Amino acid sequence: MKSKLSARFWCALTLFSLFGQVAWVVENMYLNVFIYKMFRATAADISLMVTASAITATLTTVLIGALSDRIGKRKLFICGGYVLWGISLIAFAFLRVDWIPKLFPMTVSAASVGVSLTIILDCVMTFFGSSANDAAFNAWLTDSTDETNRGAAEGINAMMPLVAILVVFGGFMAFSLDSAENWSIIFTIIGGITLLVGALGFFLIQDAPVQPSQTRYWQNVIYGFRPSTVKANKELYISLLIFVVFNISIQIFMPYLIIYYEESLGMKDYVMIMAPAIILASVATALWGRIYDRKGFSFSAIISLVSLLCGYAVLFLFRSTVPVFLGSLLMMCGYLCGMAVFGARIRDLTPIGKAGMLQGVRIFSQVLVPGVIGPYIGKLVLSNAQTITNDDGTTSFIPNANIFLAALIPAAIVLAVCLILGKKKVQK
Repeated sequence: MKSKLSARFWCALTLFSLFGQVAWVVENMYLNVFIYKMFRATAADISLMVTASAITATLTTVLIGALSDRIGKRKLFICGGYVLWGISLIAFAFLRVDWIPKLFPMTVSAASVGVSLTIILDCVMTFFGSSANDAAFNAWLTDSTDETNRGAAEGINAMMPLVAILVVFGGFMAFSLDSAENWSIIFTIIGGITLLVGALGFFLIQDAPVQPSQTRYWQNVIYGFRPSTVKANKELYISLLIFVVFNISIQIFMPYLIIYYEESLGMKDYVMIMAPAIILASVATALWGRIYDRKGFSFSAIISLVSLLCGYAVLFLFRSTVPVFLGSLLMMCGYLCGMAVFGARIRDLTPIGKAGMLQGVRIFSQVLVPGVIGPYIGKLVLSNAQTITNDDGTTSFIPNANIFLAALIPAAIVLAVCLILGKKKVQK
């Protein structure tokens, strides 16, 4: 019998998932463009920023997730975290190449200082964002759902990254990303909205009835990394291992995606091209969570991965508008549907009362390992990429389609593993 979720739950899920992802879009996609355009960052700089952020997110999620289990409350961490997350986003508005020499008079290169400050502030922002979203919000979502409705809830949660892209791109499509003033406006608006959502959550979010953990805090911190925990939850850790490889595939190309569209393909109006693909992929993701509830993991994962691989192939082979649109649609559908499927699977296999403790393990597979390995592979693939000379005499690299070919390989490995697991399940 399917458990019914309240309207208040769906409202909180939609609001916090959407605006949490809006903030992550700024961090995961727009921040790469910001550091590239404002401070002439190299592929190595972008790789370093993604890696530093991934390490920060993982450590934060491990520590705060365990703390939320120890206290038995998620609401305070979610709402307070969103408020501080918004403030840290607003702080980016003050990172401008024309202001840095005034703040640091001894600076030799404003651009190099800008790169360093962006990476440091990104880690600060990630600490607040991961406390609120990765640790507390995800644990709350696991606590508030069960095996009868988790796919539907995860479908909504997983579609939000694409909806957030649409909101950010659509909301700021009239803004030139070559202007420091426009970046200040973007960071102020997104930060302000994130702050307001956090404040609203104090009145909207209702904590699930979870008993505070009776074990010591540091025991909770290391719970997910104990051999005994792995042994007792083999299916969960196998799923997490597969999820690692899936996310490595995504992180190979994702940090360079907008730059690829705009600089490599010359699509200055890429927002108008991508908007229909984003809308269609978002609808598919919302529906795909329900398919998971009905058909299970193997079927829904395999179809998602086939879509992802087809998208990679099209984006690698073609450069014109229509094929790029179709390839992006297939890629986005595969990516977000895959996230919904793996997310629901991991929540289903999470032991009751251990959601916070295991968010750190989940973030290892979703953020840390992929965030280190994926961008590094992308950097290697782009090591001989074409470069251009900017008006100020600096140079910038131009990403090429090889990032999609590199991303295809780990995704193909994941598909092969899912096919083998599905076949074994049928034989049993």
